[in-house]
Amino acid sequence: MTEGRPPVAASAALWERDAEIATVARALDVLCADRSSAGSLLVFRGEAGLGKTALLHETRRIAERRGCTVWSARGAETLRSVPFNVVRQLLQPALLSLLPEEAREYLGDWYDIAGPALGIVDPQESSPDPQYVCDGLVAAVRRLARREWPLVLLVDDAHWADQETLRWLAAFAERLADLSVLVVIARRPGEVAGDSARHLDTIAAAGRPADDAFCREVWAVTAGNPYETVELLAKVQDSEVQPVEARAGELRALNRAARGGGLVDRLKGLGLEATRFAWAAAILGTHITVDMVARLATMPDDVAAHCAELLCNARILTAPDPASGAEHEEGELEFVHPLIATAVYNSIPPGVCTAMHGVAAQIITELSRGAAEAARHLLKVHPDDDEELVEQLREAAREHLAVGAPDAARRCLERALEEPPRPEVHAHVLYELGCATLLTSPAVTIDHLQNALGTAGLDGDDRVDAVVRLSQALLHNDQLEEAVRTVEAEAARHEAGPVRMRLQAFQYMWEGIHGETVSTARSQSLAELAGTCTGRDNAERALLILRGFDAMTHGESAAEVLELCDRALVNGRLAPGLGWTDPEWGMELLMMLGSAYAYADRLDRAESLFAEARRVYTGAGWRGGHLSLANAFLGLAYRRQGRLKDAEATLREGLALAERVGRRLPLYWSSTCGLVDTLLARGRVDEAWTIAERYGFAPPYPSTIVLPDIRSVRGRLLLAVGRTEEGVNELEAAEKTAASRGGHNPVLAPWSIDLAKALAGSDPARAARLAADARAQAERFGTDTAIGEALRCAAALETGERAARLYAQAVTYLEASPCQYEHAAARVEYGIATGSAAELERGLDLALACGADGLAAQATAALRDRRVG
Repeated sequence: MTEGRPPVAASAALWERDAEIATVARALDVLCADRSSAGSLLVFRGEAGLGKTALLHETRRIAERRGCTVWSARGAETLRSVPFNVVRQLLQPALLSLLPEEAREYLGDWYDIAGPALGIVDPQESSPDPQYVCDGLVAAVRRLARREWPLVLLVDDAHWADQETLRWLAAFAERLADLSVLVVIARRPGEVAGDSARHLDTIAAAGRPADDAFCREVWAVTAGNPYETVELLAKVQDSEVQPVEARAGELRALNRAARGGGLVDRLKGLGLEATRFAWAAAILGTHITVDMVARLATMPDDVAAHCAELLCNARILTAPDPASGAEHEEGELEFVHPLIATAVYNSIPPGVCTAMHGVAAQIITELSRGAAEAARHLLKVHPDDDEELVEQLREAAREHLAVGAPDAARRCLERALEEPPRPEVHAHVLYELGCATLLTSPAVTIDHLQNALGTAGLDGDDRVDAVVRLSQALLHNDQLEEAVRTVEAEAARHEAGPVRMRLQAFQYMWEGIHGETVSTARSQSLAELAGTCTGRDNAERALLILRGFDAMTHGESAAEVLELCDRALVNGRLAPGLGWTDPEWGMELLMMLGSAYAYADRLDRAESLFAEARRVYTGAGWRGGHLSLANAFLGLAYRRQGRLKDAEATLREGLALAERVGRRLPLYWSSTCGLVDTLLARGRVDEAWTIAERYGFAPPYPSTIVLPDIRSVRGRLLLAVGRTEEGVNELEAAEKTAASRGGHNPVLAPWSIDLAKALAGSDPARAARLAADARAQAERFGTDTAIGEALRCAAALETGERAARLYAQAVTYLEASPCQYEHAAARVEYGIATGSAAELERGLDLALACGADGLAAQATAALRDRRVG
């Protein structure tokens, strides 16, 4: 913590930095003006040796003089593989200064998610989604910023920050409008690629970069050599040269006096022991103490202490700046500048470097600092068929996953494969590598799990679990047919029994959610198999759920659907081992259970299931595809209930999460389709069209079934915007899909109702047939909603007393239905057809309660016209 630090003299290392300092001053003016002020971001970018670090020091000095709290951290080239290294430097000291109960109070629900990443809480057993951890870190700073206002965060050498920190910084930068924090970042251009470069680009886009060259005269004199720059600035300070243009001519003479034969030559001049000490310090990177270096460099303690003194006098090592706010061990050292640390590290002979990393890993292991800390060194060791190293890396991967760092886990497991593992372990490492990416990257998961299954050694339950996980990844990567073939082939390898029944259940599951075709033979086979099930174990419960979902999608008796689904529960709740995070069965089965309840008019149970899913995934830190789907299906339940405002908010959250996983995947379609459907119900047609255009809500569609029915929603949207011919074509395509699936549910896929209304003027005979078919299907299904909606459709095609009679019947059914938007629409249409003010007013009240603004406006206009008339 840095509050109360006395002001220091102006830095002597800043020339021609008036513009940058003025920018800092303006940002601090905004920050300090008001607690509600928006945050801001400054990015100083320049080549090595241009004085970026000095600029951050000056920022600290100015901020502290204004009473700001300043926390700082910096990246290091040798520590890029350590997850959350930089963000821990930045935030951990402040949190460790709090009592545990205070920290929990400040972080709230995020304590157990962000705490392990920050190193203040032991990790949970489950692996949190990295995006959720990232969100937790953003929330942590938001809450700390309120406590520590005005708060300034400084990050030096961001190009060397670990990927997990950069992910957080990118997310944090995009949300600064809501956070009263000033973030100042210094980085080099280039240097990184891949995700790290993408995160840095996001940060730069959010800030106001100061990209012009720093300290031009120093750069010209030293040619950007980092060590010479540090030496020259030290000489400037020692000589009390004022940083003004009139004395810039003295820099070259000072540089000649400061410059020796370069850093490596300077090290050699200090002696072999000092060089070995510097090498060991560079290998350690952090927590550099004389004791640790002595062990690593195998030298006596007194010799090590003397070497440390020599290196500090040579301005290679220094004591940490107490103003940084970070906690340090007594006697801890650090390099004067990260560039010097890099130069020393690069000067170590390759063989010596590798050997020292191996010894460092051994020391860290002996000190019980954990496999994750040792892994940074193990990653540098040459492959040597070391069984123990493989196990250490696997353990490190588990530790990384426990704190939400799957990329770090991936690096450990990939390195373990290079060792290589023993043949009987090799497939297990591949399997673990696939699991490390399951939450965030279905395509990568597929590759690893296919390799694991193609390698000898993965047998028994592990092999079956790998097959199931692979099929799930294939499903969410829109490779449904391959998902079916995968479990079907594995099921054929097993004799009749629980394992084969589990695999068959997954085969039926994936076949049942195919968006285009479901064979009649498959449904019959499933019905026969489910008929033998009593729900005595989870395999039988799974088959009952699958049969219930299949019956619902085909519009069979809703009473039978509910009976099947209820038998799959235990005392009205999910059975043990069949929960939302249980790996044996996965979430898809329970999504099917909730959907069957939703369309069979048991929306209370559907909402309860989907709300539980969201609560469980949030608590577990699964903030990727799992939480996205939970929001999408909870939004579906709200939409069916007529809670349109809640539905819209929940679906928007689900869509935002889905975008992080990948566009045009099945889970992405669920949120988009649900949101368009909800906006249409709210009467916001233009906004629905904008969403459809922005998110690609148009063919080609995914191979999986999407709820609500994707073609019905798309057709209704096209009709609403006046593209009638296209809308009719889309609804007719839905009709063909229903035929290929062997029947449909008119509530799940209401294409026949929308098509009948669209054709009422141009082809009344066909419209009447479609309406009659919808009514027959609805009566077969038997819910109040289905029958009421079919009657609404029939009434819309009639006039006079017949229309009034049909609307009255529709209102009766829909009043008993849990779907209040449809009830409101029936009331308004009934009131318009009959001129009944009472029906219009009742419909208006219901529409307003639902959040159906368009329907409410329609009722209001009809009431006004009636009064005028």
